[in-house]
Parts: sequence; C-alpha cells; structure tokens
Amino acid sequence: MGETYSSSGVDIAAGEEAVRRIKEHVRSTFRPEAIGDIGGYGGLFDFSRHGYQKPVLVSTTDGVGTKAYVASSTGRYNTIGIDLVAMCVDDLVCQGAESLFMLDYISVQELDPEHIEQLVVGVVEGCRQAGCALIGGEMAEHPAEEPGDEFELVGFAVGVVERSRLITGADVRPGDTLIGLPSPGLRCNGYSLARRLYFEVAERSLDDPAWEGSTHSVADELLLPSVIYAPAVRDMLAKVEARAIAHVTGGGIAGNLARVLPDKVDAVVDRSTWEQPPVFAELQRIGDVAEEEMARVFNLGLGMIVAVRDRDATKAIDLLRIGGHRATVVGEIEKGDGQVRLVGEPQPAGG
Repeated sequence: MGETYSSSGVDIAAGEEAVRRIKEHVRSTFRPEAIGDIGGYGGLFDFSRHGYQKPVLVSTTDGVGTKAYVASSTGRYNTIGIDLVAMCVDDLVCQGAESLFMLDYISVQELDPEHIEQLVVGVVEGCRQAGCALIGGEMAEHPAEEPGDEFELVGFAVGVVERSRLITGADVRPGDTLIGLPSPGLRCNGYSLARRLYFEVAERSLDDPAWEGSTHSVADELLLPSVIYAPAVRDMLAKVEARAIAHVTGGGIAGNLARVLPDKVDAVVDRSTWEQPPVFAELQRIGDVAEEEMARVFNLGLGMIVAVRDRDATKAIDLLRIGGHRATVVGEIEKGDGQVRLVGEPQPAGG
C-alpha cells in the first residue's frame, strides 16, 4: 500500500469528526445577521439591517499566548477560548465598537476531535458573553517530530461604531477621571514570566497551592478565564461619553494608557484605590521582581481603564457596576506630556 496523508501525520477523518462536533456549538452564537453555515469558504454576515449613518468597521486579531501551554499541560481546554474572545472584543470596545463577529484559528500537532471541541466550546461561551457571532474559522494539523498536545489559538474580530462616536483619546483633558475595572487574574499576559517563576524558580507543580494558604492550585490560578468587559462598557457608552478606553494587556497599565493619551496630558494612577489579587504579590515574592518590571508585565488587578469627564464619573461607575464589574475611581488626568505615573502602595486583597 502506498504512502498516505495519514502516514505523514495528518488525519483527515479526525478533522471531519471535529467539524461535526463543533457545528451546533458554533451555530448557537449566530446573531440574526449571520447567514449561511459553517463549512463554506467564508463566513457571511448581513450588515444591511444595521441603522448606522456613517459606520466605521473596526478589526483586531490576537491570541492567548503561552497560556496555551498551561491548558495543554493540564488537559483543560474548555475555558481558554473565553480568553481569546476577551482579548479581541475588549480591544474593539476601546474605540467604542460593538462586536459583530469573530473567526478563530486552531493549530495543533495532532488533531484530537474532543480537544478541538473543548477549545471551540470556550470560544463559543466567550462569544455568547460578548454578544458576537462565531461565523467561521480554521483548524490545522501540523505534525511535529515529537508529537504533543501543544496548540495555538488565534482569533480575528470585527466590530462597528458610528463615526461620530469613535473613541480616539484625542478629547482627554486635565481633570478627567480614570475608572478601573478589576481583573481577578493575569488574563493572557505575562505568562512566560509567570510560568518561569512558578515552575522553574519556585519549582511548584500545577497541583500545588497557588500561594501559601490558597484554596486553589497553580493550575486553577493560571487558567482563570479573562473577564469580558465589552458588553458592560458598551452599555455604559450608550449613556456616558468616554474620552478614552485602555485595555490593559501586554505592557501593563502604563504602557496601555499611554497609547490613548494625547501628548499634552499625563495620567496619574493610584495603586491604593483597588485590591491587587494575591497572585501578583506571590509572583513578585518568588522572583524578587522589581516593582517597575511587575507594572510593565502584568495588569496588577486592572483589566480596563476608562477616562470620563469628572462630572460623569459617578454615573459611569454605577452603570459599570450594574454590568457586573466592581468599577472604582483609580486616578485622574493632569497637564503633562503623555506620561503615565503609578503612585501609592498596592492594596492587597482583603486590605
């Protein structure tokens, strides 16, 4: 018998079984604008029913980084898709956009239909939370010399905003208030350092307590799904104007706030105004990591920051809390030259 694709490490039948497993999950995310079905050459979305006068499409792409290694090491694949959606839709809302649809890309060394289904279940749950449709995607099997459970998960999202409501940060003014939305964990950023600290420096296992006295494991902590902020922020934007919105990802609070500031103002963020989850203190302790490095790598307990006029701050906080987030004032805007300053001492959880 001659050589086959299967003998090279690619299992077409497994791919077909994976598609069969995920179809109903994917269909459950369809909005009325989603037409057609999965399996075509492109995802279809009917935009004609939207009432935008001058719509601007906003697009973004992202992945889950080395958080994927933690998922593959534990065999827990069903939540990391939520992280993928969060990374994409929470970027879109920073410019005021409503998330419309997503596509995903899954690359594996060896295709296991059950693992693919679990990954997609997470993406589907994220899309449900975000209110966007998963209208297409791709899965690829890339055999390696030494097969393993490693995978790569990447997403692409599209949203829309009325041009007059586009948020650019250009209107940020001295006296504006900064509102923070808490993140209970690392989201998807800093995992290369976090993994090194836990597994190489501290020599912990995935099943060890995340810190002394913790009731959950290192694996539980590192796989904590990212909060999806976009729906609550969009609801707030319907009633309160935001001057700027920063999604706190790689680069930390300072790096991401600086992206949305005009060059004639500074942002002052007071670290004593929110509780810092214990994982950050534990990582810093393990590696004797400098404060500056911690702030540059990790979100330190804030996943998103919204700048509003001071007179709108109370209303904005109320609306965000109605949306399920313990929003609080974390700083203010001053005259300056586009810098971000972190002041004050971190408030530990329960402090």
